[in-house]
Amino acid sequence: MSSTLPPALAELQSRVRAASAAGHRLSPTGGGSKAFCGPQTPAEPLSTRGLSGVISYEPSELVLRAWAGTPLAELEALLAQSGQCLPFEPPHFGPGATLGGMVAAGLAGPARASVGGVRDYVLGASIVNGRGQWLSFGGQVMKNVAGYDVSRLMVGSWGSFGVLADVSLKVLPTATATATFCFSAEQGAALRRLNHWASQALPLNASAWCEGGAQAGAGDAPQCWVRLRGAASAVRSGLAEMSAACGGHAVDEAHAQAFWSELREHQLSALAAPPPGTAQMSLWRLSLPSTTPPLMLPDGAGGQTIEWHGALRWVWATPAAGAGLRALTSAHGGSAELFRLGPACAEPKELSRQHPLAAPNARIAARLRAAFDPAGVFGPT
Repeated sequence: MSSTLPPALAELQSRVRAASAAGHRLSPTGGGSKAFCGPQTPAEPLSTRGLSGVISYEPSELVLRAWAGTPLAELEALLAQSGQCLPFEPPHFGPGATLGGMVAAGLAGPARASVGGVRDYVLGASIVNGRGQWLSFGGQVMKNVAGYDVSRLMVGSWGSFGVLADVSLKVLPTATATATFCFSAEQGAALRRLNHWASQALPLNASAWCEGGAQAGAGDAPQCWVRLRGAASAVRSGLAEMSAACGGHAVDEAHAQAFWSELREHQLSALAAPPPGTAQMSLWRLSLPSTTPPLMLPDGAGGQTIEWHGALRWVWATPAAGAGLRALTSAHGGSAELFRLGPACAEPKELSRQHPLAAPNARIAARLRAAFDPAGVFGPT
C-alpha cells in the first residue's frame, strides 16, 4: 500500500490535455468487461489500468481506498482476508473488471435492494476532468459533503464528467450466516410475497424470480429463490417462517452460491442468451417500484427474470418492442435501458440505449458536463 502518485496519472492528464486541445474524444476504459452495456459512442480508449494498487486499507475503520484501475477481484480477495466484503455484490462480467469500472457503471448485484447500491458506499473519489486537472472530492468519512457530492455523482456516469483516478469505499463485515430456499410460484404471487416479507423484520437479502429454465436442466416451472443473511438465529427463524408460508425447500450452500454467482454475472441460461429460436431479441433492464404488478409486456417481449424483490426486471425484446417496453415502464414510474444486444441484433438507430432523462435532470447533467468537460473530451452519454 502506498500513497505515491503513479506515473500513469501524469500520463493520463497529458493525454486528456492533448485531446482537449485537438478536439478529440476519449473513452475512459478499465478492463473493458462492461463495454457491451455502456454508451456506444466512438472515441479513443483511455486506459486506467496503469492506475492500480491499494492506497490505504483500514479494516478496523471499514474503509478502503485504491486506484481506479485496480482489479476488482484483487480488492475482494483483500477484503475477504479480514472477513469483509462489498455487500452490494458488484458484477464483474469478465476477469478484467476494475474498481473504476465498477463505479462508472454503477451496477450492483442480487443484494442491492436490501443493502444499497454502489453510490451508498462511495466516500470519496478523485478524477481527471476534461481540462486534464486532477480533482479530489469527498474523503474517507461519511459526513463530508457540502454542495454537490461529486464523488457519488460519478457512480453510473460512464466517465461522462471525467475519468476516475482513485476511489474511497466503505466496506462491511461478511454476514455470519446465510441460507437460501426456493419455491414455485407464478409471478404475481411471488411479487406479493416478496413485498410482504420486505416490510417485515426478516433478514431478507436477495431474491430472484425466474420464468422457467433459469439454470440448465431446471425445468419450465417458474421459481422464486430467496436468500437470507445476518445473525444465525435470525436466519434460522426467518427461514422457518418464510418456508412455512410458501413451502419450498432449502438449497444446499454450494448450489446456492453457484446460483447467486451465476445470476450476478448473467451466466444463468435465462440471462446469458435469448430464449430458444429468438436470436433477434436483446436484453432490457427495467427499473421499477418494487410494488409494480406483473407487466403486460408488448408483443415481441418476454422471458422475464426478476430481482430486488420486484424492483429490477430483465426482459428479452425484439427491436420493434423496445419503444413499447420503454413507454410501459415510464407509465409505471420506472425506466428501461437496452442492456445487451442479442447475437443477431444491430445497434438501434432511433432509440437510445439509456432511458432519456427528465428535462430538469437533463439540464443539470448538461451544466455539470459543461463545468467538468467544456471541450467535450469525454462526450455526452
